[in-house]
Amino acid sequence: MQLVFAGRVIEWRGPSPYYFIPVPHEQSTDIREVAAAATYGWGVIPVEARIGEVAFTTSLFPKDGGYLLPLKNAVRKPQGLSVGDDVTVEMTVRL
Repeated sequence: MQLVFAGRVIEWRGPSPYYFIPVPHEQSTDIREVAAAATYGWGVIPVEARIGEVAFTTSLFPKDGGYLLPLKNAVRKPQGLSVGDDVTVEMTVRL
């Protein structure tokens, strides 16, 4: 399943800050349709994503009926992304 969406970088504060892009409702609904086949446990969904020229693999975190795409520092820092920045994500759910 391939998806393209726009989102805003958010910060989740915990013992250390983590950065995410919330997956919009429409795409989250599509992902839920294949979630049972894609998840490897705890509701996380493995994906391959691209933001700009940087491609990376990670897993979506379920949150409040939707999903959060984690942004590793290796993705975020080279592109100068920070909280509040709008980005376009190309993403493939790995089944």
